[in-house]
Amino acid sequence: MFRRVLAVLVLAAAARAAEPPGSPGAREALHLCYEADDATTREEKRALLDRGLALAEKAVAADDRDALAHFAVFCNLGRRTELAGLSVGSVAALRRLRREVDRTLELAPEFVKALQGKGALLLDTPRLLGGDPAEAERLLRRALALEPDSIEVRLHLARALEARGARSEARARATEALTLAEQKARRDDVAEARKLLARLRD
Repeated sequence: MFRRVLAVLVLAAAARAAEPPGSPGAREALHLCYEADDATTREEKRALLDRGLALAEKAVAADDRDALAHFAVFCNLGRRTELAGLSVGSVAALRRLRREVDRTLELAPEFVKALQGKGALLLDTPRLLGGDPAEAERLLRRALALEPDSIEVRLHLARALEARGARSEARARATEALTLAEQKARRDDVAEARKLLARLRD
């Protein structure tokens, strides 16, 4: 569950559409979240994420209206939870992730990465824990309208469409994502799009 959600956050540094300004502390916290992806050991990753979460929480405490700070909490906490693996504590972390991304969107409703992050979260969370595929699809469509060249949003939207049985449209979105990924030489996205298309053709 967390792996798909946090894949959104790993790639978020490349796109800044409608990103809220944020405090220096919030920006540093978000940078640490992205930097953790390049760490070579679990210990290094955990240390970066712990620092990022502490900075993000400090930024939120200083200004609860700092949307980027709330998103930085979402990013660092989510990746740290992924790193630790699913456990009883993951349920509490999931609830907090939802609160942080909701607050982000309350403050910055057109922040594409937050729309995408919440969409992925709702899509991959079991219904009993608050998952909502229909709302996930709505959020992802909104994100795509705001950032039409996003590969990641298309891939998540294709999965949302697949989940409700709209396979023809899902194939169209996945094909678009593959074309864009090939144009931009994004190998991981190319692989994901091809895997999704293969599944949709079965």
